[in-house]
Amino acid sequence: MMSQPTNIINYEKKINEMPQGSPPDIPKLMPGGNYIRIGKDSAHSTCILFAPFAEEVGVLAKFLSVFNKYKINLLHIESRPSLKAPENYEFMVECEASQHLGTAINELKDISEYLQIISRDYKDNKDSVPWFPRRIRDLDRFANQILSYGAELDADHPGFTDPEYRARRKYFADIAFNYKHGQKLPHVDYTKEEVETWGKVFRQLTSLYSTHACKEHNHVFPLLVENCGYREDNIPQLEDISNFLKDCTGFTLRPVAGLLSSRDFLAGLAFRVFHSTQYIRHPSKPFYTPEPDVCHEVLGHVPLFADPDFAQFSQEIGLASLGAPDDFIEKLATCFWFTVEFGLCRENGDLKAYGAGLLSSYGELKYALEGTAEIRPFEPAKTAIQKYPITEYQPIYYVAESFEDAKEKMIKYAATIPRNFGVRYNAYTQSIEVLDSKPHIQRLVNNISSDMSILVDSLRKL
Repeated sequence: MMSQPTNIINYEKKINEMPQGSPPDIPKLMPGGNYIRIGKDSAHSTCILFAPFAEEVGVLAKFLSVFNKYKINLLHIESRPSLKAPENYEFMVECEASQHLGTAINELKDISEYLQIISRDYKDNKDSVPWFPRRIRDLDRFANQILSYGAELDADHPGFTDPEYRARRKYFADIAFNYKHGQKLPHVDYTKEEVETWGKVFRQLTSLYSTHACKEHNHVFPLLVENCGYREDNIPQLEDISNFLKDCTGFTLRPVAGLLSSRDFLAGLAFRVFHSTQYIRHPSKPFYTPEPDVCHEVLGHVPLFADPDFAQFSQEIGLASLGAPDDFIEKLATCFWFTVEFGLCRENGDLKAYGAGLLSSYGELKYALEGTAEIRPFEPAKTAIQKYPITEYQPIYYVAESFEDAKEKMIKYAATIPRNFGVRYNAYTQSIEVLDSKPHIQRLVNNISSDMSILVDSLRKL
């Protein structure tokens, strides 16, 4: 079986958020063969975060008059307490692209204590930061910016000439396309043929796990059998798995209608959200799939996301990607490939697999641990520039001494990414905090000091 490519590609599409309460919106096939929706919530909107010098009556109207002056259409406005200046408010305005936007921004800078631009069109504005989600519900904004959709299959795909399979694939894509954050994950009634395909893969892979998979995977797998319905005669539901993972590490699953860009997929990991497919490979080739399917996601990825150290390591890759330049996105995606997808680790001197591409591929799992592939130690700076094939077994695998060690290396590597701010995930609000001011960082330091006191006191009592 060929190795399976990850949920990472280097394309971007536009989306339009479906209004709450509206009926399911099935996208139309656009010229060129891709399903995309273009609307007011498109990828080319720009977010501007700013704060006035001081609070005063009508201050927001003062700022809005600038947008009105240059006839810039606003899509969203919100205000909140400023993290940089606690005694002040800050405003976030999302606006449509306009030829006069740059002029308006320059005028806003003159009346703002601080101003930050976050835009998908960052290449055309040297002062802007590549757009990234700030709240978990922002994942809705790019969840459907996908390359392929539903019945779109390459000519060499096993299901290309099977109209029933293509229709089934479109069914899976449609239910994922219309999913929004906060909703219950879509339940799927799998067909008898789909369950039979799953059973063949399940039996083959589980015969190797005890000798080839890492101890963290083997520790969690029986719990998935007990709690989530992992059986050879049953394909588990994403809702059950997501609830289990949330109880373990805070990770959740989100259905996706196709393949996401590297930047968008990694951004999901920053929120401990994994974008997962629900469809299954074609029954004619049960031990091969040209793209990630439910076997790859559920058997390969899911068990490790229940491990605290691995979950933290995965989130660090996601956090490092937020606002990073394009060349570093490619490097982080490569690190993801050689770790989360095809990583090896050491246990008592022996090599074991923890990468999902290995744990969902019987042939490559045996090849990686029993073959003649080259083995190298995981060093992010070196791993990030290594080229790799996506349609054949890997010629090189990278070994992590432990997930904790890999996490610390990723944190150090992230510090080399050229950003003029740091980022932190706030688990209470499920949001990203941008660390770019002394008052905000000082408050965090005080909170950490309080937590350290609690830990030291608890340690003293043991």
